[in-house]
Amino acid sequence: MSQESVEVVREDDKQRYTVRYEGAQAGFAKYEERGDETVFTHTEIDDKFGGKGLGKALAEFAVEDTIARNRTIRPICPFIKAFLDKHAEYDAHVIGKGVPR
Repeated sequence: MSQESVEVVREDDKQRYTVRYEGAQAGFAKYEERGDETVFTHTEIDDKFGGKGLGKALAEFAVEDTIARNRTIRPICPFIKAFLDKHAEYDAHVIGKGVPR
């Protein structure tokens, strides 16, 4: 997968991050902002784009963008939670994994 063929953007008006592959929408991660938390609620990658690493690219961008905006992450979505479980470097920014509440 070439980096030029993948684009991830935050769409505040739709409360989601969208991943595009070669210009086509391939998936999204929905979120809700509650106070200083960003709650990830649902992630989907279209089956026809499976196996290209797009879910990882989407999750990584969404998590890093959320942290850059000084927000705390609450992963309700199983996909985002699984990504975070594999990446301890984000623990200090995740509810229940180092962030006192």
